Amino acid sequence: MYSNYPYMHHPNRFVNYPYWQYPYAGIYNNNSMLPDVTERQQAVRGQATWTEGGQVTQCGIPWSDNQYMTAAVGTNSPYQCGQTLKIRNLSIPGQREVLVTVVDKVPGYPANKINLHRRAFEALGTNPNVGIINVTITPSPELEEEKWGKYLLEIAQTAYPDYNVTEYEKIGENQIDQTQTREVYEYLLTSSQGDIRVRGTVIYDTQTDRVISFDLREV
Repeated sequence: MYSNYPYMHHPNRFVNYPYWQYPYAGIYNNNSMLPDVTERQQAVRGQATWTEGGQVTQCGIPWSDNQYMTAAVGTNSPYQCGQTLKIRNLSIPGQREVLVTVVDKVPGYPANKINLHRRAFEALGTNPNVGIINVTITPSPELEEEKWGKYLLEIAQTAYPDYNVTEYEKIGENQIDQTQTREVYEYLLTSSQGDIRVRGTVIYDTQTDRVISFDLREV
């Protein structure tokens, strides 16, 4: 569907981009698949295929984003550019999961289908030769509302390239002083070697949104 292409992350990306910003906001609420936008974690059964990605995306986000844990959806789907989706593989025992970022939109693509980057497809425990698998697609609005949670998620994904983040939880927030706030998140990372839990902490300036420090450690 797309031609493969190289893309290199900026070596200081976490300094230059201290928090996530996307040109698209809100949740589409005119699709029957999501009748109530206040309902959290609405899972939709569908199918997933895979692609090597392409040089240009409709969202302006490269396929290499989030360590290639990325996907394309249909233009008529309820999912937006930059949104995090939880994909669960229903085709194998154990039903492996992965979190992916929407980076492209495809006209005419069914709303209940998703086109994963090959690395994300493989992370679900399936050989690409299979071509298509049954999945559930679940939006992750909690993480979308927590920009620092998503900031730390990508750092964790980069720090553990052989693992994939499958669960996340905000476990704390406190104001250090009038200008500094600390937020703490935990992430479950999964690979063929097993699971590990990582705790991420970020301290930022509440007035400028600049990162003061961040830390990752296994718990």
